Amino acid sequence: MINQKINSIDYKELYAQYSWFARTYPPAVQAACDEFFLPGFQFILAGISKNINTLMDKDAYFVTKIRIDKLHDMFFRMSEKAVAIVLDRVLGKPNSRFNLNKLTDLEAKIITAFNDYMFNMVAKFLSPPPPTLKRTNFDVVHLTFLLKDIEKNEVAKFVITLPEVLLKPETVVSKGDKFNYGDFSTSIIDIAVKVGSTKFKLIDVKNIEVDDIVVFDNSNINHMVMVFKDYEKDINLNPNLGLVIPVENEGGEDNMAGENSNLWDSIEVEMSAQFDKVKITLGELKSIEEGLVVDLTSIYDNKVTLSVEDKPIARGELVIVNDRYGVKIEEVIAQMPAKSSQPEASSDDFENEFNEPAAAENPNPNQAAPAPQGEKPADEEEEFDYSDFELEDEDI
Repeated sequence: MINQKINSIDYKELYAQYSWFARTYPPAVQAACDEFFLPGFQFILAGISKNINTLMDKDAYFVTKIRIDKLHDMFFRMSEKAVAIVLDRVLGKPNSRFNLNKLTDLEAKIITAFNDYMFNMVAKFLSPPPPTLKRTNFDVVHLTFLLKDIEKNEVAKFVITLPEVLLKPETVVSKGDKFNYGDFSTSIIDIAVKVGSTKFKLIDVKNIEVDDIVVFDNSNINHMVMVFKDYEKDINLNPNLGLVIPVENEGGEDNMAGENSNLWDSIEVEMSAQFDKVKITLGELKSIEEGLVVDLTSIYDNKVTLSVEDKPIARGELVIVNDRYGVKIEEVIAQMPAKSSQPEASSDDFENEFNEPAAAENPNPNQAAPAPQGEKPADEEEEFDYSDFELEDEDI
C-alpha cells in the first residue's frame, strides 16, 4: 500500500513535468544521432518513468554507463534490436542473424562511441550536484525512446537513465478546475443493477419453467446493487410498487422439485438476478454516491436475467413477494447440449423400464422408437446439463 502511494505521487509529478522533458531531450537526442550517423534515424519519446520495468523482461540490452561526477552516473540502454538496426545501416546487413552476445569489438566501439557523443549532447541539461550531498544511491528517471530506421520502417527501444537530483524540470501548475460535476450531469452511462441472490437446488434449476416465480432470499425491495465495471455501490431505492407485480404467496416451489432426487440434484448452487444494462445520468450516479434515495423507475421495464455460475439460465420480469424481490419466468435460456446417436442409459431409463409397460418392438433398429403419448422425445426430455456449471467446494 505504501509503494502504491509513493508511485502515485511520482506519476503525478512526471505528468506535470512531461512537457519539459518532451521539449528538452528529444531535440538533443535527435541532433546527436543526425550528427553522428547522418540523417536516417528518428527518435520518438515514448515514455517517462521511474520504474525500470519499462525495459521489458524479455529484451536484451547493450548498456553504457558514463560517469557524471563522483556520485552520479548516466546510463544508455539500447535493446538488441536497436543495436541491430544501427549496425545494419552503418556496416551493412550481416549474413547471419544478429546476436547481441556475439558482438564484435568494432561493433561495440561504434555503439559506445555513439552513446558517448549522446552523453555530451544531453549532459548540458543537468544541474550541478548539491555541494553537501553525500548519498550514493539516488532516484532516477528513465526516458524511453523509440529508435526508428525511416527507410526500413523498423522500430526498437532506446532508454536514457538520468539522476533525478540533477534534473530541474519545469512543472505545469494547474490554474484550477475547468469543469465541475454539474457540467456533465446529463451525460448518460450504462450500468448493471443486481437484484439479489438465493440458494437453489440443482433439481429446481433443472425444472424451471415459464411462469414459475423465483424469490431471492438475499434481496430487499429498498436496496439493489449498482455495478459499473469493477465498482459496486448499494442503491437506496424508492421502489415504485405500481410498476411491479405483487405476489401474495410464493407457491410453486414444491412442484418444481421432483419426487426422486440423487446426490447431484440435492446440491445447492447460488442463483443471482441482474437487470439488463440500465442507462442513468451522471447526475443520478452522483446522487447514488451521496447515499440519497434514488427513483430508478425505468429499470422496472427491463428484463431480469437469472444466472448460475455466471451462466444465464432464464429471463423474466420483476415481481415482489412480501418484502423480497422475485422474477416471474418468461423464457428459459439453458438448453440441453446435443446428445450422441447412441446415448448411454441413465437412471431414468431404468426407472421407466420398471414403472411403464413394455413398448412394442421397433421393427427398424436404426430408427428411434416413438415416445409414449404425453411424454417428450428422448432428445427433449431434459434441458439441463450438470457439466454446464463449475461447482465450488462450498456448494457441495
